[in-house]
Amino acid sequence: MQSQNPLIADFVKLANSAAGTLAGMTREARDAARERAKGTFGGMDFVSREEFDAVKAMASKAREEAEDLKARVAALEAKLK
Repeated sequence: MQSQNPLIADFVKLANSAAGTLAGMTREARDAARERAKGTFGGMDFVSREEFDAVKAMASKAREEAEDLKARVAALEAKLK
């Protein structure tokens, strides 16, 4: 059952307008914060996940090769003694 009271109708319109304005302000604040974060972090030298994983794999391979070379040197030193 709807009320025919113009005061209540005006209050409902005001509440709807306030809710829309608040939603718009929230969107604008979120977008502004996102742009500020992009500006702040954009100048830093972060690496992508793919680059990190590639360097991690290269380091792992280098460690394995270093261990192999240590074993070969130890074997050669043992032959010389």
